[in-house]
Parts: sequence; structure tokens; C-alpha cells
Amino acid sequence: MTSPDAVETYYRGQGLAGRIFTALAREGHDIDRLTPAILAPYDEFHVGGMEATQRVAGRLDLSSSSRLLDIGCGAGGPARAIAAAHGCHVTGVDLTADFITAGDRLSGACGLQALVTLHHASALDLPFGNESFDCAMMLHVGMNITDKHTLMAEAARVLASNGLFCVYDMMRVGDGGITFPLPWASDASVSAVETPETYTAAAKDAGLELLARHDGTAAARPFIDHVIATKPAPVPGQPPDRFRNLAGHMEAGILAPTELVFRKAG
Repeated sequence: MTSPDAVETYYRGQGLAGRIFTALAREGHDIDRLTPAILAPYDEFHVGGMEATQRVAGRLDLSSSSRLLDIGCGAGGPARAIAAAHGCHVTGVDLTADFITAGDRLSGACGLQALVTLHHASALDLPFGNESFDCAMMLHVGMNITDKHTLMAEAARVLASNGLFCVYDMMRVGDGGITFPLPWASDASVSAVETPETYTAAAKDAGLELLARHDGTAAARPFIDHVIATKPAPVPGQPPDRFRNLAGHMEAGILAPTELVFRKAG
């Protein structure tokens, strides 16, 4: 079973915003005038990057008046991308305080601080009232949360009636052992990978109806291939690279990037 402290420790990265600004300046960008597209290689932490974010947004029927919640927002990359594209207000929550600090600086650099609000909070105890949002999304977060029932119950609680919730996680889709490290976990103590059926059952108990399920393996492959191509060659005797290891699990049919779209009962 994962613990919040272990997960927060795994993701904690002192000075994330500073490192991003340094890399951008090195590439010749004006760090006071950024866009979500410029930031995408640095703040879209999930498999598929900006393309996956746009795909998820397309499943949520967004308009400029939408109130969107991003559960496990990281440094706010997807929140900024969607706010810029749709003109809607996006609220993000993340367990890692460093990500929120970095995200606020990056939102300011993009001029999106009026549309993007980030909070340091747990997905299992959202700091919002009932029916506060029209829709919600969660991108590569559930793999670190064991308690899927509370996760789904909290998402359902803060959603308005008929609100949409899109989950995009790595999920177990076949038999076989899972070996580490992987992008979201150095070992099993912080990993909570589950099947789509487990997510769906927890969602049903929370009053969320499954509308669609999509396998994102084909769409993710170019992204993973690109990431692997930028990494040094494997060194014999050293632990496997996280993304190469993930690619092996996907090729074996054990894991797949999976999208589940739910609607809260009216």
C-alpha cells in the first residue's frame, strides 16, 4: 500500500521552477514570456505529453465557462495548456508542495495566473465544496494512490450533476510481473497500478457511470520512442531505464496507457 509521505518524497524536487527556467534560458527563450507549448517538454509529465492533454480535454466538452479540476496537477502543465486553449478556469491540486510552488511561477510567466489556480492538497481529501466543478481530469496519478474508492468518491463529490471525469493512467491490462523502476515509482512501495475494472468498480460505487474506455498505446508509442532516443544507452549491470522498462511492459501487454471517461449521475 502506498503512503502519502512516500509518494510526496518520491516526487519532491527542490528548485523545479529554477531548473526549468535555466534550461529555457539556455535554449534562448525569454523566461518572462512563455507559453504552454514552450513549456510542454518540461511540465507535461505524463506519457503522451501535450498531445495526450489535448486528447483528454477533447473528451470533457469544455467551454470558456467550464470549471475544470485537475487532480494531481503536478507543476500545472496540463492545466495551463487547457486554460490557454479553451479560456476556462482550471483548478489543480497536487500532493507535492514543490510542484505547486513551481507551477505558480510558471503560470505567471505564461500570463495565466487569472485562469489557473493551484493548491497543495491530497486527491483523497479535496479542499472544495460539493459540486464545485463542471468536469475533472486525472493524468497519470492513480498509479500512486492505492485507495481508488476514496479517490473516486472525492472526485464524484466535487463534480456537479452530469459532470464528466476523464482518467488517464497506466493500467494493468494483462498478466505478468511488474518490475521497477518505472516513471512513477522506484519500487513497489509507491506504486498502485490497477486494472481498468478496478477503477470502474470504484467509480460505480461513487455514482460515476463509465461512458467510454480508450487504449492509448498506439498514440503513446511515438512519445515513448522519442524519450528513449534521448537517453544514454543501457549500461550492463545498472538498473534499467524507467522509460525503457515501461516500454517493455507495454510491449508485453502487461501495462497500457488507458483513458476512462465517467459521468456523474444527474
